[in-house]
Amino acid sequence: MFDIQNYASFIAAILVFQAVPGAGTIAILDATARDGRSAGMAAVLGTLAGDGLFMLAAAAGLAALLQAQPMAFQGLQWCGAAYLCWMGVQLLRRQSVGAGAVPARPQAVGVYFRRALLVSLTNPKVILFFVAFFPLFLKPGAPGATLAVMMLHVTVLSLAYQTALVLVGNLVAVRLKAFPGARRLATRIAGVALVGLGGRLAAGIR
Repeated sequence: MFDIQNYASFIAAILVFQAVPGAGTIAILDATARDGRSAGMAAVLGTLAGDGLFMLAAAAGLAALLQAQPMAFQGLQWCGAAYLCWMGVQLLRRQSVGAGAVPARPQAVGVYFRRALLVSLTNPKVILFFVAFFPLFLKPGAPGATLAVMMLHVTVLSLAYQTALVLVGNLVAVRLKAFPGARRLATRIAGVALVGLGGRLAAGIR
């Protein structure tokens, strides 16, 4: 369909890519928990912007470049792992300020957009999907419009899934407002998860 090779597998791959929890998911849920739906949607737009850049890079032949220059890919992997660990440490440090501290003032939605964009741009899972896996679904000799259709599929499905994350995450966050200890625990878990993701990715770099 639309000159996309293995169309059903293509759709399934997008859904699996979204459903597997990763750094982008954590960034969206953390933004939503801190400053509500607007912050969460800003993070969603940040991840989508990063995804869009990688899709364009795939179209420009970045996959071939990384195959020819494996050290460049390793560099991106190391940057991604380090950034994830840094974000996790920042969350853990924020929790250690003290239980009686005054809650942080709301941040501008642009802050959450930039954070999510950086997470997307330095996330090896995103790089692998759009730079290596994504081009495999292009049929040989497919017209240029096929890539635009594929990008639209990814964007629409990603937007739907991540918007649902924001809505559900906001409902949970509203109920946790009366329990500051639970909110601190949730943020601490997010910090540990980010450090764990970064460490796991670093351990797998060859």
